[in-house]
Amino acid sequence: MEDEVEGGVGGERSSFVISLIENRAKEVGVAAFDLRSASLHLSQYIETSSSYQNTKTLLHFYDAMVIIVPSNKFAPDGMIGVSELVDKFYSTTKKVVMARGCFDDTKGALLVKSLAAKEPSALGLDTSYKQYYLCLAAAAATVKWIEAEKGVIVTNHSLMVTFNGSFDHVNIDATSVQNLEIIEPLNSSLWGTSNKKRSVFHMLKTTRTIGGTRLLRANLLQPLKDIETINARLDCLGELLSNEELFFGLTQVLRKFPKETDRVLCHFCFKPKKVTNQVLSYDTSKKSQVLISSIILLKTALEALPLLSKVLKDAKSFVLGNIYKSICENGKYASIRKSICDVIDEDVLHARVPFVARTQQCFAVKAGIDGLLDVARRSFCDTSEAIHNLANKYREDFHLPNLKIPFNNRQGFYFSIPRRDINGNLPGKFIQVLKHGNNIHCSTLELASLNVRNKSAAAECYVRTELCLEGLVDAIRKDVSVLTLLAEVLCLLDMLVNSFAHTISTKPVDRYTTPEFTENGPLAIDSGRHPILESIHNDFIPNNIFLSEASNMVIVMGPNMSGKSTYLQQICLIVILAQIGCYVPARFASLRVVDRIFTRMGTGDSLECNSSTFMTEMRETSFVMQNVSPRSLIVMDELGRATSSADGFAIAWSCCEHLVSLKAYTIFATHMENLSELSTIYPNVKILHFDVDVKNNRLDFKFQLKDGIRHVPHYGLLLAGIAGLPSSVIETARSITSKITEMEARRMEVNCMEYNSIQMVYRIAQRLICLKYSNQDEDSIREALQNLKESYI
Repeated sequence: MEDEVEGGVGGERSSFVISLIENRAKEVGVAAFDLRSASLHLSQYIETSSSYQNTKTLLHFYDAMVIIVPSNKFAPDGMIGVSELVDKFYSTTKKVVMARGCFDDTKGALLVKSLAAKEPSALGLDTSYKQYYLCLAAAAATVKWIEAEKGVIVTNHSLMVTFNGSFDHVNIDATSVQNLEIIEPLNSSLWGTSNKKRSVFHMLKTTRTIGGTRLLRANLLQPLKDIETINARLDCLGELLSNEELFFGLTQVLRKFPKETDRVLCHFCFKPKKVTNQVLSYDTSKKSQVLISSIILLKTALEALPLLSKVLKDAKSFVLGNIYKSICENGKYASIRKSICDVIDEDVLHARVPFVARTQQCFAVKAGIDGLLDVARRSFCDTSEAIHNLANKYREDFHLPNLKIPFNNRQGFYFSIPRRDINGNLPGKFIQVLKHGNNIHCSTLELASLNVRNKSAAAECYVRTELCLEGLVDAIRKDVSVLTLLAEVLCLLDMLVNSFAHTISTKPVDRYTTPEFTENGPLAIDSGRHPILESIHNDFIPNNIFLSEASNMVIVMGPNMSGKSTYLQQICLIVILAQIGCYVPARFASLRVVDRIFTRMGTGDSLECNSSTFMTEMRETSFVMQNVSPRSLIVMDELGRATSSADGFAIAWSCCEHLVSLKAYTIFATHMENLSELSTIYPNVKILHFDVDVKNNRLDFKFQLKDGIRHVPHYGLLLAGIAGLPSSVIETARSITSKITEMEARRMEVNCMEYNSIQMVYRIAQRLICLKYSNQDEDSIREALQNLKESYI
């Protein structure tokens, strides 16, 4: 159990076991079991694309260590099937094929009822579990595999079960996660390892616990949709940043909780299966050791709780007040602590140094409770003392005053001697000699023998200690749900205090602002900045955005390298930061909650999928078109430039027309100046451009967004000239382009005259919508309405 969730960089290796199953109606059921936090996430949805984009997004979110699929491989028409999908895209992940009979939805429903910490009715599963049979079938397979593979039984009413998890949150597909550089920078190979801050996740990753880091990653991949929760987090941040004493106090208190607290609290959700005396081997002593260290760590965490309640006592915000009520005022923690203190020695604390930890574990239980344990302890102390006496003897006999005796869990004690002390002449008694920097690591037969005796005495201590702890562990398991609650709270505090509040407090004053949310109002950002690039470029130029129901599409124009892609990325990142409950890099931000973010950015052939740049573009665009909802945010960077100019322009135009007719907010960046004609026909389309000056046949980029069309004459030809194309070729191109421009200008004039009255009505509608969502007083609104009336008449 323990081995699976350990390891990885800083213990961050995935701990998710996932089951996938589908039916012929393109429905997919997913059950994701997190071994680390003892939680089960169920999702069932209709797969809308033949490339399994929704399933890939969930798999990317969970980052599984094991994926379980059923054995028979039938797939809906036109789909490759989940089993093939795992082989094709997740070949490095362990795949387990289980018999179809293991995917039993009736068994799954019973399991969820008996294991869930909350009532199944609260999950909406009581009434409707028949229609969600796929994810329940997947849950049955997952639990069956975990219990068989890990040799554990999940404790009743201990699992945190979330149902339809991905639909309570914003859905960002896997391609968009990559395009927006949320978790990893796009060109990490170019930036080198030192520039990790190139993604939002790395910028905010100042969390201190592995659980907090995972919660941060999960929030960035699936931000919140619930305005109340978002505002509660923002209020909490406001209190932390305005009350230094509270912020500093919480930072200090959170350090008192060991880093692994979240994993260890969930350790009690799993019961090992009973074993007979024949198999009481080293493996059992290892399991006993893990259990003892878990109880010591739980004791350390519970002893830090009074400090937490002291800091949170006067907190005003809802989140902190709620934590104080549910954790600090909950008597169950004190009773668990008391039952631990009845058995465990009060001086025992969680330790990281290996030998100190081993000693603490051996002496965890109070003396006099078990005679055999006391004997094993004496033997452990005698061998430990004999090892130190042996080291003293060698120091004198071989004149090695600097001989040290370090310890590690794998090999026990060993000798470390500076190379300068031996002059290449080590006595023959020393064996297993290794060079290690300026030292020599070695052992002797006597030390090896003492190590074996010391280890077996410690193992005996562990097994006897576990027997003494049986009653205590059963008592703790009765209240396991309060431990999983504590684990959740500590992860949330870690993210809010050590990540959000810490990041904002390190920025200059007033650089980050509190976003405001409306139900259906505009997306309005004043002086927004790119959260990552502004820390790399000191002179980053801020820009605005305004989208509303009456103006739901913005077309951004400008030459290559003028800042269009950065601008699109920046808006999405500001929306994501706001919806995870964090402040945003802007002077002002008012947003409506987004339920999906779609991006179409970047170009490149995908050779492994036999897909040209254009085909990749079209696949991504079709995914957007099929899945867009009225509350989506769509960001498209260049469309149709990878095929013939006539077809490319036609596709870009028709896509814009389709998106304009929806309620979704769309930002569309393009080089095609002809697209600006859309604004003369459709009043809800707005044209913006990035300012560029032409000086001495050179482009001077201002990176400043301005209203309307700015026709930079022949910037493509200027760049072609710099690249070295012959001047005669460029002159011919210039004469062709001037004729085309002339024809377009005439057509635009005709459109403007024809559609002018509709444009006027739309502009007034837009002003009225803004006034509806503004928080001005009544007199100011009356005055604004009067001005609007006069300007219209």
